[in-house]
Amino acid sequence: MSVTIVVRRRVALSLLIVLAAAAGIAKASEVRVMISGGLATPYKELVPQFERATGNTVVTAYGPSMGTTENAIPVRLARGEAADVLIMVGDALGEMIEQGRAVRTSRVDLVRSPIGIAVRAGTPKPDIGTPDALKQALLNAKSVAYSDSASGVYVGTELFKRLGIAAEMKDKAKMIPAEPVASVVARGDAELGFQQISELLPIAGADLVGPLPPDVQKITIFSAGITSGASQPEAGRALIAFLASAAAAPALKKAGLDPFAASEK
Repeated sequence: MSVTIVVRRRVALSLLIVLAAAAGIAKASEVRVMISGGLATPYKELVPQFERATGNTVVTAYGPSMGTTENAIPVRLARGEAADVLIMVGDALGEMIEQGRAVRTSRVDLVRSPIGIAVRAGTPKPDIGTPDALKQALLNAKSVAYSDSASGVYVGTELFKRLGIAAEMKDKAKMIPAEPVASVVARGDAELGFQQISELLPIAGADLVGPLPPDVQKITIFSAGITSGASQPEAGRALIAFLASAAAAPALKKAGLDPFAASEK
């Protein structure tokens, strides 16, 4: 039997064990989730597996982990929208915990997420392999876009300063609220776009250039937790356990994320 088949069978077995346990905890529940874009692509692949195995239904609302747009997770919670599970930037989840909106002991760190740069599909990809090369690429660009969530906060408040080009970027770099940055790049409204790699990859019409150089990279941790007002906390915990399991790791890695759970070997 080949190593590949053995790996697949072990992953499948792990998946069945996790989901069988989840099914025993919560049956036929409706789990309400609020999730930010960093995990959206693998989440959409994994949730149907959880639903089929447990009989639960997962109802999802998408929005940024931070910011003031109407679909941002903190804004949704502040206006009273119901949720059982929050999946968002770890620091932002920490704020929800401090505000009493999420249960401290329920927090589970799921993945590490690097920031990348995208260009419009078919256009030349600049060299961004070193901080100096990245600096020159930014100086050469006519327009730059970055998100209004964790990656964009870092880019706008720290990265440009670290590269010594904050003044040069002031007029040509723009924060994009409530829209994938790669979409802005794909339609030609920005020459370069910064966001989590997992949010850049799914957008048609944009090409990933690569991650930021290690010396100026900012790794974001995405975490999950149960809300203080959860109506289905046990079903929510089962979903989080599945997303944090080795069985879910391949889908997370495919999306450009580094899961805390090691994939089966």
